[in-house]
Amino acid sequence: MGLLKLLKSQFLCHLLICYVFLVSGIIINLLQICTSPLWLVSKQLARRINIRLGYCISSQMVAALDWWSGTECTLYTDPKTSPLYGKENAIVVLNHSYDIDFLCGWAFCDRFRVLGSSKVLAKHELSYVPVIGWMWYFLEIVFCKRKWEEDRRTVAQSLQNLRDYPENYWFLLFCEGTRFTPKKHQISMQVAESKGLPTLKYHLLPRTKGFWVTVQNLRGTAAAVYDSTLNFRNNEVPTLLGVLNGKKYHADLYVRRIPLESVPEDEAECSSWLHKLYQEKDSFQQHYAQTERFPGPAVSSPRRPWPLINWLFWACLLLYPLGLLLAQLTTSGSMLAISVAVALCSAVSLGVRWMIGQTEIDRGSNYGSKEFPLNNN
Repeated sequence: MGLLKLLKSQFLCHLLICYVFLVSGIIINLLQICTSPLWLVSKQLARRINIRLGYCISSQMVAALDWWSGTECTLYTDPKTSPLYGKENAIVVLNHSYDIDFLCGWAFCDRFRVLGSSKVLAKHELSYVPVIGWMWYFLEIVFCKRKWEEDRRTVAQSLQNLRDYPENYWFLLFCEGTRFTPKKHQISMQVAESKGLPTLKYHLLPRTKGFWVTVQNLRGTAAAVYDSTLNFRNNEVPTLLGVLNGKKYHADLYVRRIPLESVPEDEAECSSWLHKLYQEKDSFQQHYAQTERFPGPAVSSPRRPWPLINWLFWACLLLYPLGLLLAQLTTSGSMLAISVAVALCSAVSLGVRWMIGQTEIDRGSNYGSKEFPLNNN
């Protein structure tokens, strides 16, 4: 096990993993572009194909978490409602405290077979980013510019387009709008005090308008809200770089199913409902801090082999020709060829570091800073 742990920490392994991800992602993006004419003939068939192509990209990251890192996830939920997971459309409300909470959300989706069709509310700029952003574009991800007057109409229209989606999906929503940091928390609680709202210890104030628009446009399509609260044992602060280094974490996820009809339709009442939900989420985190577990029973949700099988397929397809190419370049004796090989490795390395940087909290959005105040509308 010591040798395997050492191997996982080697930069060359990271480079190969990320090479497979980036190159396979570009290939899949091109395949997605090729489905464009099909949308004119059969929209639903094009959607189903893109769900599977999207899964080929996102499941590679889940494989890194589940199989390379070996991270364990204990699910705390009501055994009576867990059989519904994956069999209905749902809005999943997640807390936003860790670099990899999005990845844990994806792993949750995969265990209930909705990873390929899962949706998020993402920054508009991401739609231009190859691999993930382009994949999301063809999966009809909802993009926003964080300018409410513009977003209100475009987000509502994007959500309406999902009403005839051919497969079950989860809409993952980070209502806090940005990752938790002490600075943002301080500013957010100042806003809470100014508005007479109860302060939160473990969360930022939720952004209520986006949640209300989501609920209103998915009524009759989504069946429930899955209130999800994530934490990691031993006060660990996981990072994507840690996952890439093979570091094993243990995540605890508390999920409770709330029927969508119990969420008020009136905007003001819906806003109050969401604030109350976050007060309850805060109490769950307080319970976890005191007992190192969430309330309720733990339910088995084993990792699936398909993310690993998918990654192995792409690795076999792409690493063999890469090895032949590098061997030919380095044995040719040509300084130009060797320079090309070094430049290729350097480009992949820079691309990898950039992508990892986008997940780090200290590189995250300025949303909620002094310059970009939280108004929680």
